[in-house]
Amino acid sequence: MQFQGTLKKMHTHYNDNGFVDYSLPIGEALVSMEPILGQKLTLTFEQAISCTHCGRKTKKSFNQGYCYPCVISLAQCDTCIIKPELCHFHEGTCREPEWGEANCLQDHFVYLANTGALKVGITRHVTDAVSSRWMDQGATQALAIMRVPNRKVSGLVEMAFKKYVADKTNWRTMLKGEPDAINLQAEKDRLLDNIKAPLAEIEDTHGLTAFSETNGKVHKITYPVSTYPEKIKSINLDKTPTFTGTLNGIKGQYWLLDEDRVINIRKYAGYHCTLTIE
Repeated sequence: MQFQGTLKKMHTHYNDNGFVDYSLPIGEALVSMEPILGQKLTLTFEQAISCTHCGRKTKKSFNQGYCYPCVISLAQCDTCIIKPELCHFHEGTCREPEWGEANCLQDHFVYLANTGALKVGITRHVTDAVSSRWMDQGATQALAIMRVPNRKVSGLVEMAFKKYVADKTNWRTMLKGEPDAINLQAEKDRLLDNIKAPLAEIEDTHGLTAFSETNGKVHKITYPVSTYPEKIKSINLDKTPTFTGTLNGIKGQYWLLDEDRVINIRKYAGYHCTLTIE
């Protein structure tokens, strides 16, 4: 089988058994990855890149799939997306106010997750569902702990937590195997006790409805991996435009291949590629 076209990040679906199902958008196709596990595949970068937003041809991809004009003009590429506490919608300077209203001025959730170590983050998922963000980060456990009314406040709350827990995923640690379980409920209680003062400050500034504690369950997430790498070797399509290997598993947005090789598919969104499955 062979598929050609522009790559996009893999779609994730949390199935009834607690496993993540993956599908890969490439060109007009949406390739189910489960039947490919354990098979040999070849991925070739065809030396062309298109912006995933506007379709413009670009020599370099920015922010995992955008051309430079989109990076400097789209609200979804602004600095406040990475640092939500810097949201400036209220100042009337949002790049795309309608996009901001639809995406930033909506309820967000602060969560704790196990991605090889404890981390804090924010997402816009529904409380009783599994967020695609958790699956993209390779979390094996996740718990929504607070609900906030907009992205800016979620960033302020996250900053309070960041004094006591990391907000980044160490992707190498995440890919080295199944982590030990973490008691997320106990960590939630510990951290909330530590940040009472900054939370009170946020409440004084943004009102009594600035946040509310959630009582959701801990979600356990399992990934389709048969073998984890012992010594990770990352594939860079710009330096190695074609590779062949057996797909041993998928975790986060990474393919885990034989010979301890891994590749972050999301990083190459917009790349024109050919995927051949033997």
